[in-house]
Amino acid sequence: MTLIEGQTGIAEFTANELYARILDNEAIFILDVRNEDEFKRSPIEGQSNLTAVNIPYFEFLEDEDGSVARVPADREIMVVCAKEGSSQYVAELLAGHGYNARYLQGGFTSWGNFYDVRDVVNAAWGRIVQIARPARGDLSFAVISDGKMALIDPMRHTEVYLNLAAEAGATMTHLLDTHVHADHISGGPALATITGATYYVHAYDAIHPIDMLPATIAYTSLEDGQQFQVGQTTITVAWFPGHTLGQVNYRLDTPDGRSALFTGDGIFLRSFGRPDLGGKGEAWTPILYRSLTERLPKIVNDDTLILPAHFSTLDEGNAEGIFAAPYSEVRAHNDALKPRSEEEFTAYVLSHLPVFPPEYVEIKRVNIGLVEACDGKANELELGKNICALAG
Repeated sequence: MTLIEGQTGIAEFTANELYARILDNEAIFILDVRNEDEFKRSPIEGQSNLTAVNIPYFEFLEDEDGSVARVPADREIMVVCAKEGSSQYVAELLAGHGYNARYLQGGFTSWGNFYDVRDVVNAAWGRIVQIARPARGDLSFAVISDGKMALIDPMRHTEVYLNLAAEAGATMTHLLDTHVHADHISGGPALATITGATYYVHAYDAIHPIDMLPATIAYTSLEDGQQFQVGQTTITVAWFPGHTLGQVNYRLDTPDGRSALFTGDGIFLRSFGRPDLGGKGEAWTPILYRSLTERLPKIVNDDTLILPAHFSTLDEGNAEGIFAAPYSEVRAHNDALKPRSEEEFTAYVLSHLPVFPPEYVEIKRVNIGLVEACDGKANELELGKNICALAG
C-alpha cells in the first residue's frame, strides 16, 4: 500500500496486488468510474467474489451525496478509472465520507498492460514459463533450456520477455507465432529487431485475409513438420489451419518423455478458435473440422499438456493461475470438442460466432507491417478481452 504524498489516508493499489487477490478469490469491490461504454467494453473481471459497479466520475461531480450513497459503506472500495486521476479524486472524496477507499495506480491502463509470469514446468532439462496478460485473457510461453529461449506468441510489451531472458541467463533464439493474431499486437517482430532472433510465422498468414496485401515485416516461413532444437528440447511445427489458414501448433518434446502442445488459437481449454476472423467463416469451418478430427489426434496423447494462447474466464486456470491441462482433461471438459459430423460441427460453429470486433482487421494490418500503431493507438486497438473463441 502506497500513500500519496501530501494526502493522509488515501492509498493506491497496484495491478499486481489486484491480480493476486483475484487469484485468491478474495472479496473485492471494484468501483469503476469510467464512462459506461468503456466499462461495458472492458470491465475488470475476476472470480465469484469480485463485484464491479460502474458509477461514472461525472456523477460524483453532479450529485456527490447521491453517488456516495450508492457505494457500500462496509466494504473496502477499490476505485478504478482510465488513467488514475479521476479514481484518485473519487477515492479522496469517499474517504472524506468515512469510506475505506483506494485507487488503482496507473488506472485501467496499468491493469490492461499488466503481465503475470510464472513457471508451468521446472525440470532438470529446463522450464516452460507462462506469461499471461490477465485483463485480455492472452497467454504466451517461453521454453528455456541450456541457456536458450524460444518464445511462443509473444505480446507487444517486449520488456517482460527481455527481463525474463536476462533473469534466466538465456539467449532468445526462436520467436514463434502460432498465427498472425487479430486480437493483439505481436511482440515477435520487435523482439527480432532487438535481439537478432529469428521471427517465424506461416506464409499463409503473411497475407492480410481481407485486404489481400502481403506482409512487409521480416519473417521466416514455417513448414509442417519443421523442427527446432532449443537446448535439450525439440519443437515440431504442426500445421493446423482453420482459425487462420496459417495457424500452426508447436509440439514440445523433452528428454524426460513429456510432451506439450502450444495450440495458439487452434484449441483452448474450453473452446477453440473461431474460423471467421478472416471474413470467411463458412469456407474455413470445414478446414477447421479436418484439423480437429484428423490432424489433432496425430500430435497429442492423453498426457500431452495443452497450452493455449487465450482463456475466456479466470476459472479456466488453476489456483496458481496456470492455464494448462492434459489433453485427456481438455477433451473431457471441452464441449466444443465432442464428436460431431462435419454438418453438425458446421452448424454448431456458425451458430456460436460472437461479434466480430472491427479493430481486429486493423490489428492484423499492424501485425504484418501494413500500418504502424503508436503506443496510444495500440492501447486503443487492444482495449477489452479477446474474442477469439466461439461463444458459449
